[in-house]
Amino acid sequence: MSAAPLHVVFLGSDPIALPLLEWIGKEGADQARLVGVFTQPDRAVGRGQKVQANAIKTWAQARGLPVHQPEKLTEPVRAELAALGADVALVMAYGHILRDDFIATPRLGTLNFHASLLPKYRGASPIQTAIASGEKETGVSLMRIVRRLDAGPVADVERVPISPRDTATEIEAALAAACVPLLARALPKLRDGSLAFVPQDDSAATYCRRLTKEDGALDFVQPAVVLAARINGLHPWPSCSVEINGQSVKFGLAESTDGVPAGPGGNEAASQPGQVMGGDAGGLLIRTGRGVLRVRRLQRPGGRMLEATEFLRGFPIAAGSQLPSRPMPVLSGPAPLKT
Repeated sequence: MSAAPLHVVFLGSDPIALPLLEWIGKEGADQARLVGVFTQPDRAVGRGQKVQANAIKTWAQARGLPVHQPEKLTEPVRAELAALGADVALVMAYGHILRDDFIATPRLGTLNFHASLLPKYRGASPIQTAIASGEKETGVSLMRIVRRLDAGPVADVERVPISPRDTATEIEAALAAACVPLLARALPKLRDGSLAFVPQDDSAATYCRRLTKEDGALDFVQPAVVLAARINGLHPWPSCSVEINGQSVKFGLAESTDGVPAGPGGNEAASQPGQVMGGDAGGLLIRTGRGVLRVRRLQRPGGRMLEATEFLRGFPIAAGSQLPSRPMPVLSGPAPLKT
């Protein structure tokens, strides 16, 4: 006779967790049963600032699950959690700092899915920062929650490769899918008590922070490979943008290229970082401090993100144009960063 499914409470507010929840409700139903969801209160979103539910609440309500949306995790809220009788709480992108008594309420504790290969990129923007930092892979870490920022011991990881043309959109989707095999491996061990947790190496920790619009600045003195990673990592938000012909143009996908095309008139020495070299079938070419940046997708204010060839037909950018550089804020470091 098979063991009864573990009763699970989920805490999260971001659609990145939807594949995990779908798996629990379908293929993983013999291992886990959702008994309730905690998520952020409804917020005003978009230009119209219309108050609406997030994707996690919408998913849970459609399946008749109890939904809790506390502004603060008070003792009465902890009592609501206890009343659900969960064996374990699973957390991903919740948006609340959990108190110790809240963490300890489920019988088997509280586990968190963090979207990085810990101890790298503890903090608020691990997906974007890993790509923007030029990492070749990232992943999801399953950890026990402790009071220190993303510092709990790790039970298992699921790795995800990063290709040169991956943006945060593709990697977020891959990480969302990676949570499923990670949980599938963990649940049987969690049930029989064999799930082992290994302390993180704090000396190897790096930290990232909440991103702002100012992080979308580009300094063309930097190497092309650095700029391409930054553009891809920060798409679709906060997105990198450059002032061109009096308009703020967003760059949505980029790559570095080998070699340095000649400057206007064939004079290679005359070209400067930030100078437009022209275009090719793949995109807009821009000279950098080392190498050439090929921007493959662009967007003008009020428009759609377009492939470069289509964009340039309606928004010509002359070869020889000099694009302005701006200092690029630091995204990560060996200690927690302030926004």
